[in-house]
Amino acid sequence: MFIQIVSRIRECLCFVTLSLVCSFAVANDSSNADQVDDPWEGYNRAMFSFNSGLDSVLLKPVAKGYKKVVPTPVQKGVNNFFSNIGEISNFTNNLLQGKADGTASSFFRFFINSTAGWGGIFDVATELGLTKREEDFGQTLGYWGVGSGPYVVLPLFGPSTVRDTAGLVVDYMDYDPVELLELTRNGELGLTALEIIDLRAGFLSAESLIFGDHYTFIRDVYLQTRERAIRDGKSLESQNEESSENGSWREDDSWGDDEDSWGDDEDSWGDEAA
Repeated sequence: MFIQIVSRIRECLCFVTLSLVCSFAVANDSSNADQVDDPWEGYNRAMFSFNSGLDSVLLKPVAKGYKKVVPTPVQKGVNNFFSNIGEISNFTNNLLQGKADGTASSFFRFFINSTAGWGGIFDVATELGLTKREEDFGQTLGYWGVGSGPYVVLPLFGPSTVRDTAGLVVDYMDYDPVELLELTRNGELGLTALEIIDLRAGFLSAESLIFGDHYTFIRDVYLQTRERAIRDGKSLESQNEESSENGSWREDDSWGDDEDSWGDDEDSWGDEAA
């Protein structure tokens, strides 16, 4: 169960990292700042400072040591293992959103990597052309029209919204394949600690990209990237047009279209590469 919570933290940090690389201009857009729903800013800033202080004295030093001592191939294997566990949540939420391609991709990624990939240590599915479709229950709620609600910074978890916080509860209750390992309580806690260190180490290189007021920067990037993730990278206008034309089973999720179908030239199991 602890793994599911940490997987959710991983997704939040991945959203921020991605935006740090490619969305500087958007993050500091003053027009967007006026639209941010942050009525609890006083509390949020205090909690942000608490989380940052805890990170600086505990997580960051350990992550630096992990990055320096552990060989890169081992780090990659650890990262792949936990990423594979996250496919359970991806499968569940793609299914709840009616995304056929995402559901199939998540299922086969987990099956292939759990078997041919030695329990997920090797990402064989990506080499076969199966794209990862990350989804969580907060995104599922947003997909079906639930508003994000006010922005909130959670203790230890970091940036979130009221909607995403509610989604955390469901993600926590989602099936955890680590239970198949029948670990003891200490073993489960140790595995969780390893994932926290792994995800924190992966975030080290992005820290230097943050500029200005760190609280505002991360808040704006998080909110914008979450909304973009809910729309699968589409603009709001194009999403509305597509929804009216195709209904809930969208064109890009069709099994028979040209872009994402399992029968296309690039991703099909029966293509020439196979």
